[in-house]
Amino acid sequence: MTAATITSGTKSRHLARNLGFVALPLVILLWALTDLSLGRTLVEWIPYLASGFMMNILISLLAMTFGTLIGAIFGILQLAPYRLVRYPVVAYVQIFRNAPHLVLIFATTYIFPFEIVVAGHYLPFPDWVKAVIGLAIPASAYVAEITRGAIQSIPTTQWEAAQGLGFSRLQALRYIILPQCVRRSLPPWMNLFASITMATALASLVGVHELLHAATDASTAVRRIDFTIIAYIVVMAAFFMLCYPISRLTRRLERRFSAA
Repeated sequence: MTAATITSGTKSRHLARNLGFVALPLVILLWALTDLSLGRTLVEWIPYLASGFMMNILISLLAMTFGTLIGAIFGILQLAPYRLVRYPVVAYVQIFRNAPHLVLIFATTYIFPFEIVVAGHYLPFPDWVKAVIGLAIPASAYVAEITRGAIQSIPTTQWEAAQGLGFSRLQALRYIILPQCVRRSLPPWMNLFASITMATALASLVGVHELLHAATDASTAVRRIDFTIIAYIVVMAAFFMLCYPISRLTRRLERRFSAA
């Protein structure tokens, strides 16, 4: 096989991927152009849909931030030598790693109050914050498993070398082991981020104003079958255009790390 053939095949694959990325926006644009009244209506509702999508992004970012912080700690504690510390953390991880996201969102919605009292003042506890908590819980469980697996994948010779240099176990973990775990954990962490981002659409079922909820509002207000269809295509396109680059970057990082 010649170099020209390989280059041509690579370009064809890149072209196919780029076409896949723009396919849904292209369908939306062409459909809107064939029916100008539909196109005008869609343009009028785009800012409302975009405001809902901003909520999806906010929920996913906050859920992954809290989930990563808690999960990294729990991942380390799963390897603790003390059973009283290790067993509760392992139970937490196994329970919430296998719990449906929708169940957790509903649970946090009804467990937490609608408002809290701080220094005699009543402060609202919005539903989107409850959705963040509901998604941060499974995210923390998955991150805990990712962290545990990354730590255990480090050769034991690294621990022994650190001990020979006079590092304590905690110092070895902080300065030697965890920096290496970051590179190994990044691809699965990004896959989890994409999964949590798509799960934010479930927040619409508890009344959170996000993209799917906004599309339903728009469909109810316009009451046109063709608009309803194109509105949900917009929802799918928005999530796809956000999550697809994450998956592509994840594959690239996996290839780079495996080569290294």
